[in-house]
Amino acid sequence: MRAALVSSFSSSPSAPVALLPLAVERTYPTELAAAVARGAVIVDVRSTAQRDAQGTLPGALAISEELVTARLDPANPGRLAVAVDLDVEWILVSAEGTDSHRLVASLQQRGLRRVSHMAGGYHAILAARMVQAVTQAHHILADVERVTAH
Repeated sequence: MRAALVSSFSSSPSAPVALLPLAVERTYPTELAAAVARGAVIVDVRSTAQRDAQGTLPGALAISEELVTARLDPANPGRLAVAVDLDVEWILVSAEGTDSHRLVASLQQRGLRRVSHMAGGYHAILAARMVQAVTQAHHILADVERVTAH
């Protein structure tokens, strides 16, 4: 697996500073619609307070940072139903991309092979006017079909 980089620059000469891995996979806002079309599951890891203040991401699964690892790991008994194996494509979205970047590294260490983070986070999706792109996700369309069938 990819190792975290360590810098010798810090406020204390004896304490190295751990940096985020550079090799974490990322998805760009302009790729969002295509990712959703091929079946990627978008996970909004922002807090409820952040979603209330910044806006929601319709169609994304809203899962708190603390629970995301357990919910996406197919080996975990508390996983999501869609977390069927290590090859599910997940795209994590945080406010600015930093938190999702860290989570992707953790999930990759657990063996998830197709997990990436949204470069620039929700703010980048908003700036690219791609907020509605997730509403065409397969899991959303299946839910709509079930509801309208009654």
